[in-house]
Amino acid sequence: MTQTQVAVGTFARAGSAVRAGLRLGQAVPRKPAGVTGGQWNAASGAHLDFLVDDGAAPFAVQIGPPAGSGTPAARVDRLTNAVCDAAGIGMLRIGSTTLRPEAHGRRVVEYVVDARAWAGSTIGGGPDLPYRDILGRLPDGRTGYVNDLGAVARAAAVEAFADRQLADPIVRTLRVRWTAGPAEGWAWLEVAPGAHVFERVRVEERRMSAGIDPVRLAEDLATAAIGERWKMRHSDPLTTVDRTHLATALNGLRARRAELDGGFAFDHLTFED
Repeated sequence: MTQTQVAVGTFARAGSAVRAGLRLGQAVPRKPAGVTGGQWNAASGAHLDFLVDDGAAPFAVQIGPPAGSGTPAARVDRLTNAVCDAAGIGMLRIGSTTLRPEAHGRRVVEYVVDARAWAGSTIGGGPDLPYRDILGRLPDGRTGYVNDLGAVARAAAVEAFADRQLADPIVRTLRVRWTAGPAEGWAWLEVAPGAHVFERVRVEERRMSAGIDPVRLAEDLATAAIGERWKMRHSDPLTTVDRTHLATALNGLRARRAELDGGFAFDHLTFED
């Protein structure tokens, strides 16, 4: 994962201590058993966006653009995984070209800590009632899913459509899970006829659980990324794709249905005019 420095600091959430901006060698002061000297030397300087310690099972959170296959960043990710696995540290890796640890990381970490606490409790119906499905009062006064990370983006799209700034008021999504691999969420919004803002987010859990289904987390984060793009459109002009681009991406996903855990549920989806 391409790394962006997040400011060093600490904060607490739901009984967990969170440290930001660590090097892996600070989180794991000594080379753990099972890691070679070469692996340790190469990985100990790697940057961790956040390290969450709940007193039982620590885990790291990494947020940023996914590393391309065969790149130096991909090698760093593999070595970081090896060291964290050997040291008993879980990893939540969120691959997004829009979401960044310094701007969005604390909100994501707090959400995950809260979701994990809910999943381990019996308060208010948890864990039988998933954290993501808790109903409550939304900022606009409606009743809805208060733990939907994409709720603000969805509401902003409706408001922008009402102000005639968008071609479509709906942020559309899909979600899949790769067999023995990450969850993946897509989101797209038609900002002008035939022109879409498109986001893809991958969520990988290693030796930990985010407290909600990772495919739903990936889908919600992709939606949130759409909202971030829209919010920043005046300082960072929107890059859009056409229906042909979306259709090609969807067909590529459809062609790999055998690699998906749970199959492909989007044969009905089309981007034809």
